[in-house]
Amino acid sequence: MSRAHRSLRRPRGVALILVLWLIVLLTALIGGFALAARVEALQGRVLVRGLVASNAARAGLEYALTRIPLTDPRLQWKPDGRTYRWQYGDAQVQVKIIDENGKLDLNQAGHPLLAALIQNAGAEPSQAARIAGAIIDWRDADPLTQPAGGGEDGDYQSAGLPYGAKDADFESVAELQQVLGMTAQLYAKLEPNLTVFSGRAQPDPAYASAEVLDAMGMNGADIVAQRRGPGGALPVEGALPGTDMVGAGSGTYSIDSRARLPDGRQSLLRAVVRTGGGGLPGMAYVPLRWEEGASPR
Repeated sequence: MSRAHRSLRRPRGVALILVLWLIVLLTALIGGFALAARVEALQGRVLVRGLVASNAARAGLEYALTRIPLTDPRLQWKPDGRTYRWQYGDAQVQVKIIDENGKLDLNQAGHPLLAALIQNAGAEPSQAARIAGAIIDWRDADPLTQPAGGGEDGDYQSAGLPYGAKDADFESVAELQQVLGMTAQLYAKLEPNLTVFSGRAQPDPAYASAEVLDAMGMNGADIVAQRRGPGGALPVEGALPGTDMVGAGSGTYSIDSRARLPDGRQSLLRAVVRTGGGGLPGMAYVPLRWEEGASPR
């Protein structure tokens, strides 16, 4: 082959290599765009399904509020902790309602009731008495420690904590975690049975859980079974005078609404709401606490 032919062939070979590299580059770019589009589509689907589940859970809460005041026992949903199931579109919704009057109010309950509930949650008697005293010391304005032990500013300093007793009412149940002696394990067991919204020194047995009823000196399991049975509207032995297992209702409710879609996606809404809207136009209820979250299948 002559030198002229070789010099002509060399540029053609370089051009062919450049074209091949360009094809590879374009293929990679197109593949990258396609992958990005697929990822975005999947993310959009996840967000949409999460939104659907979240809306279904909220629908469960709002539907529950329409069932509570019904007088027909076949249609009424009772706010005493039992679980109700409801179909909303393609979502399966489970709703649990508890009247806040059935819980123990951290700002009103006395030492014996607090100590009994804490002991039933697994604390030793002396530990339960000290934590109950610390709860009262947290909310009262005086600097005097409770006779059974408690927690004022000096006790918190001795424990190495950078704060002292609040000397004011609890603003939320979560605040209990700051009280001297409280542990994460105890708090997890106590939290479902506590409130700051009832304003009652004694919970209403019509809505109280078995744990709260036991702390009140009643047979919680038997009373809950009787309350949910055919004779649930009748006075229950051991209940407070003048109370029955129907109750008048406070209008303030804890509602847990869990929605599950056919693909397994779930959303849980936990809220405390007060019915009536607080005088605001168009509001059927006022949210006092609102927690929600979605989880994939």
